[in-house]
Amino acid sequence: MLNRCKTMKIGQSLPSENAIARDLQVSRTIVRSVLDRLANSGIIWLDGRQKNIQRAVRKSDYWEEPPALLTVDELEHRFFDWVLRMDVPPGTVLNVAQLAKDFHVATHTLQEFLSSLSRYGIVKRRPRGGWQLEGFTERFALELSEFRTVLEMNAVRHLVALPTNHGVWTELSRLEEDHRSLLSRIETNYHDFSKLDETFHNAINSVVENRFVRDFQKIISLIFHYHFQWNKEDERDRNEAAIHEHLAYIDALRSGDLVRAERAAQRHLGTAAQTLINSLRAHDRALGGDEGQSVV
Repeated sequence: MLNRCKTMKIGQSLPSENAIARDLQVSRTIVRSVLDRLANSGIIWLDGRQKNIQRAVRKSDYWEEPPALLTVDELEHRFFDWVLRMDVPPGTVLNVAQLAKDFHVATHTLQEFLSSLSRYGIVKRRPRGGWQLEGFTERFALELSEFRTVLEMNAVRHLVALPTNHGVWTELSRLEEDHRSLLSRIETNYHDFSKLDETFHNAINSVVENRFVRDFQKIISLIFHYHFQWNKEDERDRNEAAIHEHLAYIDALRSGDLVRAERAAQRHLGTAAQTLINSLRAHDRALGGDEGQSVV
């Protein structure tokens, strides 16, 4: 409407509400609201059905562009980062309207996302509506790690059988370079390993074309990515050791020897599972809770 008013002369009349609604493809209710705003701003003069241009449109009349809405993938990362950074306790009732505003995402998108998380027991729907954040227990971590191993061992069996011209080998070579680069900077940049770990495991699991595996792998990856960051004890040494395990893992995959590849995978996934459990215990101690109780 501002752009249309901008092309008109002072004193010129606007068309009828019906004509404006058809032109802008909105309801008459919205048109009336816009006309009221234009009148309150002094841009037009309203008198019954008369709508005349009263002053020129200025740059300050325009609203700022709304922030771009997050994609579902961006929302997943933002949500887990929020839980981690804010130490959101178990049992917290989630204010969907406020979170949607904070995350720059449509309310219905956030509702759908929380519904997807409920399948994993991370959140639950409240009896009278709304959502509540559940605790993340040691048992949950063990079950998650066990299922992660099932999925990744299946991916390993697929991967070692792939031809040498498959794209995953190029990706693994690139990741090998990234690992060696981080290893050379480990003293100062060891905290960068968390994201590299996520990318590495996503690459391995990407060879399995299964929609159910993709859905579960995505949430598993996010949980490991963010919960690894809880435990700061010996983080530098743990990450350096994990880099060496990754490099051995890549080498075993390249060998084409399934037994060797499975051993390397099991060794690393076992270490990752223990790291996850340790991170929960360390975080629980930091919050003053009892070991093994629910923490977020």
